[in-house]
Order: sequence, then structure tokens, then C-alpha cells
Amino acid sequence: MSRIGKQPINIPSGVTVNVGNDTIAVKGPKGSLDRKMPPYVNVEIAESMLTVKPVSGERRFGAFHGLARSLIANMVQGVTSGFEKKMQIEGVGYRVALQGSKLVFHLGYSSPVEFELPKGIDAEVGEKGILFAIKGIDKELVGQTAATIRGLRAPEPYKGKGIRYADEKIRRKAGKAGVK
Repeated sequence: MSRIGKQPINIPSGVTVNVGNDTIAVKGPKGSLDRKMPPYVNVEIAESMLTVKPVSGERRFGAFHGLARSLIANMVQGVTSGFEKKMQIEGVGYRVALQGSKLVFHLGYSSPVEFELPKGIDAEVGEKGILFAIKGIDKELVGQTAATIRGLRAPEPYKGKGIRYADEKIRRKAGKAGVK
């Protein structure tokens, strides 16, 4: 059995969880999420606690056990408090602006790069246009959106220019050494 899968999930007040045959739906103050459950697990709700149990004790079901528990816990956290990825842009003239549901990046290319935010994702841009945040209730979608944005201009190792996560450390390389 999975160590993560054994832990029960506390369901806060104001959050409702509906378990179907192979789906689970979570509804809370920030919105609602539904997801197809991984195979070989059973979900049980008792009072304000939710537990995930594997169908049998076989070793191969342990991975699905922990996965299902993590997915449900992320759904509950998402509908109550949401998720946020903070990012920053580094480079001379590099900046971002929010225009409706688009992020417009100036990243040193010949023209600006427009990025349409997916449904369910919000963005917040700082005052100087170098710090911004990606917010949403679906952890997987927030992370994927942030990774796609980072891929527009990944940070390079020599000067560190590009888009990166706010807490990311870039390993810097030394430039060319002068020839003697």
C-alpha cells in the first residue's frame, strides 16, 4: 500500500464531493472540478473525511492508490484556495502586459508574442511588467500553462535572460575566456 494513499483527505465545510462509477466531482467556493479516476481504487466518504483504498493488495495497485489520493487532494485544495505559479522575466526590454484574456510578451523577437490564456486560468501582471502570476483551480492546468509560457523564451545559462519561475535558480556558465 502507498504511504501517501493511506492518508485521509479532510473535506472542509462548503465543499461537496460526489463519487460516480469511475469519476469524481468536487464543488467548492472557487468553482467545480471533475475527473476520471485512475483504475483499481475505491473512494469512500465518511462524515468529512475521504479515504482512498486499492481494490486489492497487489504491488502494482500501490501507484494508482497514491496517484488517486493526490489527485483528489489537489482538487479539494483547488476549489477552496486555488493554485498560483509566480514567474518573472529577465532581460533588457523584456516585459509582459495583460490584454483581456491574452498575455503579450516582448521577448527580444521582431514582434510581440501573444499567448491566449486557457479557460479557467487567470493572470496577474506586476506594475513593471517583469513579474506575473498564473492562477487557477486546476493544479495540472496551472502548471502546464506556466511551463508553456516558460517555453516561449527559456532562460539561457550565460546571462540568465528569459522567462523563469520566481523561485527557480539558473545555473550560470562562464563566458569565453580570453585567448592568451
